[in-house]
Amino acid sequence: MSDAGRSDPYPMTGADSPFDLTGRVALVTGSSRGIGRSLAEGLGGAGAIVVLNGRDEVSLVRARDELVDAGVTVHVAAFDVTRPEAVTEAVAGIEADVGPIDVLLNNAGIQRRAPLLDVDLDAFREVLDANLTSAFLVGQAVARHMADRGRGRIVNVCSVLTSLARPGTAPYAVSKGGLAQLTRAMCAELGPLGIGVNAIAPGYIVTEMTAPLVDDPEFSAWITNRTPAGRWGRVDELQGATVFLASDAAGFVNGQVLYVDGGMTAVL
Repeated sequence: MSDAGRSDPYPMTGADSPFDLTGRVALVTGSSRGIGRSLAEGLGGAGAIVVLNGRDEVSLVRARDELVDAGVTVHVAAFDVTRPEAVTEAVAGIEADVGPIDVLLNNAGIQRRAPLLDVDLDAFREVLDANLTSAFLVGQAVARHMADRGRGRIVNVCSVLTSLARPGTAPYAVSKGGLAQLTRAMCAELGPLGIGVNAIAPGYIVTEMTAPLVDDPEFSAWITNRTPAGRWGRVDELQGATVFLASDAAGFVNGQVLYVDGGMTAVL
């Protein structure tokens, strides 16, 4: 498209940093702890007004207070991202009470480790609902509002198991592989409406969810030997990539999965 075509809905201006998110409303699902909380802090540090989400309001309030102490403007929206009615109502409420959602970060997710032959169908569906269906539901609800405005950024949180697999992780790997494809499908349909849709794919990061693996000497040694960086990642090391994809700096980046994995997926 020539310069005379449709313009960037988030044009960079003057001396402003293209990474600046000042005043933009960012909804982060699954953000009461771990990766989601850290990414919310990163977006807030770039100036965004952050809306934390989870099902446990007590945990959300605790996270909110911690982020407020760090200088972030924070709101709380407790709702179940796997329930369509709850999602629609919550997104409408955020739009009305906080402001138009400029950035959606689909981070909510769970893990259920078990050998493939022992995986219960209900557990399989639970993982897909939490990790994949939730991103579809919240993404669809938020994108309807973004489309009306002709602008928006959606960032999905995938994993190295988006493209790799390990024994005992079938439901999780399927959900994250599907999330990468959902990212591309959303790009294909929402890109022409002024909405950028990308994903980050974290490697093995130290969180509450991975604590049992970190504490397992054999597994932890395998991770450090398998990763060119030679160590586990930290949650704060995911913030830069997320802010980039949520910002004007990624104005011509769409449908991509950015691996933040210390090089794990780049080597055999």
